[in-house]
Amino acid sequence: MSGYFRTAVLLAALTAVFGGLGFAIAGQQGMILALLFAGAMNLFAWWNSDRMVLRMQNAQPIGPHDAPRLYEITGQLAQRAGLPMPALYVIHEDQPNAFATGRSPANAAVAVNTGLLNLMSEEEVAGVIAHELAHIKNRDTLIMTVTATVAGAISMLANFGMIFGGANRERNGSPFGPIAMILMLILAPLAAAVVQMAISRSREYEADRVGAEITGNPLGLASALQRLEGYAHQIQNYGAEANPAAAHMFIINPLSGARMDNLFSTHPRTENRVAALQELAGRMGRGGGRSAPAPQPAPGPWSNGERRNPWA
Repeated sequence: MSGYFRTAVLLAALTAVFGGLGFAIAGQQGMILALLFAGAMNLFAWWNSDRMVLRMQNAQPIGPHDAPRLYEITGQLAQRAGLPMPALYVIHEDQPNAFATGRSPANAAVAVNTGLLNLMSEEEVAGVIAHELAHIKNRDTLIMTVTATVAGAISMLANFGMIFGGANRERNGSPFGPIAMILMLILAPLAAAVVQMAISRSREYEADRVGAEITGNPLGLASALQRLEGYAHQIQNYGAEANPAAAHMFIINPLSGARMDNLFSTHPRTENRVAALQELAGRMGRGGGRSAPAPQPAPGPWSNGERRNPWA
């Protein structure tokens, strides 16, 4: 099953869960109202999601004079990917990480943590930027915003149903008995979370592949993923911990303790992603059998080897 088809199926499942929850609470009328509510939330997210996420993570805009080498590499990679230059933002966090946002390539932004610039090599930073450009190219930023919005709406609707639905079950036209309705209200948010996380993981594999093709160097991204994973468990990301709803947008899960590749993980297991990139490198004749290096402190060229913010 291709990544795009799987995403379409999962989005359809998420929509069905939302409509089914509305039906459980208030019958056919409830289903219609629930879907209208989801549409309104998605319309709001369409226009405001990028600003909301960037503000949530305290991201600051930077220009070509603030980080000229980063700007140059991003511009070159965007040109290779056939994309306009995205807006660049920096987040003052020591943990190396990055994410992309925006409803379309013309409105896209890439945000990088200061730790990424200060601890990673130029080759690894290029791999990370290419991965985020792949998300933009594949319209993943919009897909993930829609799934997060619908999943959040399902949880809100379930809470509403718990409070008001049971008492008015006969009057509001719900076809479910009280026990079945309570089970539906409990299981619907859980099903939504599973679908949301499955969509996120499928898009990460695809972004790894496309990002590696943009740079032509899968092992550079593989090395970056391994080192990012190591740092994520050594250095806390305070902004992400305070706003975990956006954790799925980062290239590596920024939250502490999330390592298992299961239904409740927002990211695939890093070892699996690295293995896929090494296999791709072999097909591209780039020495796929080589293992990426283990995480080691290695200041990048952005600050002339010094541990400081290159735009300061």
